[in-house]
Amino acid sequence: MSVGAVKSHQTPAVSFEFFPPKTPAMEETLWDTVCALAPLAPAFVSVTYGAGGSTRERTHATVSRIVAEAGLTAAAHLTCVEASRSEIDEVAQSYWDAGVRHIVALRGDAPDAETGYVPQADGYAYASDLVTGLRDVADFEISVAAYPETHPEAESADLDLDNLKRKIDAGATQAITQFFFDNDVFLRFRDRVAAAGITVPLVPGIMPVGNFKSMTRFAAMCGASVPAFLAEKFVGLDESPYERRQVAIDLASRQCRDLMAQDVSMFHFYTLNRAALTQAVCENLGITSNVTEGANR
Repeated sequence: MSVGAVKSHQTPAVSFEFFPPKTPAMEETLWDTVCALAPLAPAFVSVTYGAGGSTRERTHATVSRIVAEAGLTAAAHLTCVEASRSEIDEVAQSYWDAGVRHIVALRGDAPDAETGYVPQADGYAYASDLVTGLRDVADFEISVAAYPETHPEAESADLDLDNLKRKIDAGATQAITQFFFDNDVFLRFRDRVAAAGITVPLVPGIMPVGNFKSMTRFAAMCGASVPAFLAEKFVGLDESPYERRQVAIDLASRQCRDLMAQDVSMFHFYTLNRAALTQAVCENLGITSNVTEGANR
């Protein structure tokens, strides 16, 4: 299935994001999640890269295992941080040689948040430069990040949109958004993206809220707002895991259905390496197991 494809008029296409495990126990949890979600036939699954490239080897190992054992299309995250162009090109070539045809190209976070991001002298300075470099390595599908509520470090929303257009003009094939909870935020952003002449697919990022307190901390770092209505839904549910889970599934399902009514045909789920919420939301959207074999253990 191509990146922008839909399964039918009734059901959207989906992709799932994972992060590389740090321990054997976390690796087991991740693989259980991959096995649970594989039968939903995602367009692709992606594996993130730690700040400063700190998980490079684990990201590569996770992506390679997904390709070799799970039978899924895997996308690997690559960043510009703390690596030379030649080092990044070598990593990209190793992915291509391993059968990976899709890269999520990102500037990346600074390893030291206090000093901020500083481009490496012999590296790719920004994501648009990385996209250009990847185009010289191989004929990858390339996804880039988009920010409906503006990147936290951007000087303005207009300049942030200009940066997105540079990434697309450099050869990116789709943009995946940061998660958001107010659909009007995404729809206004989509209008601005279209007005800027960007025609590649804009895929909304969806975050089912498993832990409200953790999500709010994450949202603050990412520049994603948390609407009052969302906070109200989780009041008093700290000690009620079943009710909290049901609220999370209902909210994410409603969010996706509302976006589908606005001609959205694909979603990218931030799974946090857990299958249950994403699996339940997908089932509510009519996406059920449609392959005869899941991932192989």
